[in-house]
Amino acid sequence: MLSDALSGLTQVLSPVPLMLMLVGVAIGFVVGILPGLGGAVTLALMLPFTFDMEPVEAFAFLLGMWVVTSTTGDITSVLFGIPGEATSAATVLDGHPMTKRGEGGRALGAVLFSSALGAVFGALVLAFSIPVIRPVVLAFSPPEFFALTMLGLTFVVALSGKHVLKGFIMAGLGLLVALVGLDPQDGVPRYTFDQLYLWDGVGIVPLVVGLFGGAEVLQLMLSKRSIAGTSTPQSTASISGVGQGIRDVLKHWSLVLRSSAIGTGVGIVPGLGGSVAQFMAYGAAQQSSKTPEMFGKGAIEGVIASGAVNNAKDSGSLIPTIGFGIPGGAGSAVLLSAFLIVGLNPGEEMLTTQLDVTFSMIWVTVLANFIAVAAAFLFLKPLTKLTFISGPLLVPFLLLLLALGAYTASNNFADVIIMIAAAAVGVLCIRYDWPRVPFLLAVVLGSLAERYLFLSQSLFAWDWLTRPIVLAIGAVMVLAIVVPPVRRRQRAAKRRAAATDEVSA
Repeated sequence: MLSDALSGLTQVLSPVPLMLMLVGVAIGFVVGILPGLGGAVTLALMLPFTFDMEPVEAFAFLLGMWVVTSTTGDITSVLFGIPGEATSAATVLDGHPMTKRGEGGRALGAVLFSSALGAVFGALVLAFSIPVIRPVVLAFSPPEFFALTMLGLTFVVALSGKHVLKGFIMAGLGLLVALVGLDPQDGVPRYTFDQLYLWDGVGIVPLVVGLFGGAEVLQLMLSKRSIAGTSTPQSTASISGVGQGIRDVLKHWSLVLRSSAIGTGVGIVPGLGGSVAQFMAYGAAQQSSKTPEMFGKGAIEGVIASGAVNNAKDSGSLIPTIGFGIPGGAGSAVLLSAFLIVGLNPGEEMLTTQLDVTFSMIWVTVLANFIAVAAAFLFLKPLTKLTFISGPLLVPFLLLLLALGAYTASNNFADVIIMIAAAAVGVLCIRYDWPRVPFLLAVVLGSLAERYLFLSQSLFAWDWLTRPIVLAIGAVMVLAIVVPPVRRRQRAAKRRAAATDEVSA
């Protein structure tokens, strides 16, 4: 196994694969910064170029491009409040408020460094999981998938903070939006209002771009200030801000490990996707934080958790893809077709005779991310200075990015309309203090929950409720609901006791 790992590294560092990886990293860097295009779409566009490539060359190019989009997608999320990728939505929640406080450099330092560490964690898990891939993934069936989606929805409680009722209302609205489209069981249109466009449901990319990015741009336009508000350019653009972000990551190393583990674990489960992983890691970070009330207002822990989970879930999604040809998400589904193009069969071949190729993929995920993070650090200072440009000057460019990000999701102008509507909803949510994350999380998980519930009921009747893994996930859900209010009461009791002691003193 060690010889195969060294052979894989040697092949990646050969001139042609190394050059192709650098080209892929450059493409992924730009794609990640541009909102809405997405790693999976770019993978599909680049597939024809791999027909005459050797396996290691093809994966150096494709993987180098794919894994980098998650890293650089956080840059626009932090600086402009526009998710570069759908999986960067959670980064907006705390990264952009930090930028508006004049701490853009610190937020970028934290998210990029945690992304690099998450990539290393995911790669290590991928490497050591090779002998045990098949039995682990095969232990999951529709009931377990349904339980995992419900666990994701349970984090609505944590993500809503003190506004639990508002959070559940927004989650309910999100579930209604998730029902739009064709009924997966009967094929009957639901809530489509005779619009053919809605038969496929409401697109998640225009929804994310509008709900977060669009709302922030409209707020910026109305405020007529720069993104960083009244802060001075010298305070944010300095290298010390980036260094502080790196130190924050090292200080919260346990949070990096936990978020990376969540990202890898969710990535392993086919179909759940990166958005689910981000919000689960974000919710777990808020529950374990000593200052959960700061989440959504510029908490560095939220930035670190979102960054660490991003790259770890990509490595996680490769585990079932390599193991037995079941893609963990949209990107790995496109990547699976690259296996066939270069003449590789997922499963036993990738884990035995082609093990060196498998290890070359692992090395690419690590090297590409470190190259991208190093390049991003070089451009942090000029990128951060962009946040001090006057809002009226910056808004037209940001609106163009928003429209481009929404339209390129499916090349349909209706997506731009969805984005505008979502932006209006986002502005109302900001103005009246309604949480946006539960709504988005419910939209992402709603269709998955419906499908897995139907399959669970069809295959196992009510017996699926007694399956061991389902019961274990159910116990975690109960803890997720019970622990936050208990902690809030304990903190309130400590504050009251401290106030009483001061008065008596």
